[in-house]
Amino acid sequence: MTSSVRTPADIARRMASSRPMRKADAFRRETFALPREAAREKAREWFERFPKAAYMTEIENWRVLDDDTIEFTMRRLPTAD
Repeated sequence: MTSSVRTPADIARRMASSRPMRKADAFRRETFALPREAAREKAREWFERFPKAAYMTEIENWRVLDDDTIEFTMRRLPTAD
C-alpha cells in the first residue's frame, strides 16, 4: 500500500496537465469609464469605425458606477477579412 501526499500544488499541476491548452482569443479589448452620454458616444464611434458585420464589434460588459459613470469594455477583431 502506497501513500501519496497531495498538496494543493500537486493537485493544481495534475489538473492543469489534464486540461487541453486554451488558445488566447484574437479579440482586442478596450475598457472605458465615462459619463453616460460620453459612453454612448464612444460606443457609437466604435461601431462606426469597426462595423459589427466585419469586426464582430460588441460591448462585452458594462456596469454603472456610483457617480453615474458607465464602465464598459468594447471588443472587436483586429482586422476584417
